[in-house]
Amino acid sequence: MAKSDSKTTTDHGTIKKWVESRGGFPATVKSTKEGDDPGLLRIDFPGYSGEDSLERIEWNDFFDKFEESNLALLYQEELKSGEESRFCKLVSR
Repeated sequence: MAKSDSKTTTDHGTIKKWVESRGGFPATVKSTKEGDDPGLLRIDFPGYSGEDSLERIEWNDFFDKFEESNLALLYQEELKSGEESRFCKLVSR
């Protein structure tokens, strides 16, 4: 499997390492938060379009909702050009 191929994981350590190594962090869509429920989860990378609509959350809160929602992370290690990829998407298991 080439590093440019997409992979899917539910492993918390793999997800956290992949996100943080690219300068990202766990986030929620501000308008979907309700009480203790963080709402819709996202991975945010500084400098992208989510600046006004996303709010950083703790990894524990992210993974609690991640498991409750039965999600997985679809991600890519690098682009076909060999550059580091930030492509990721939260998907249903």
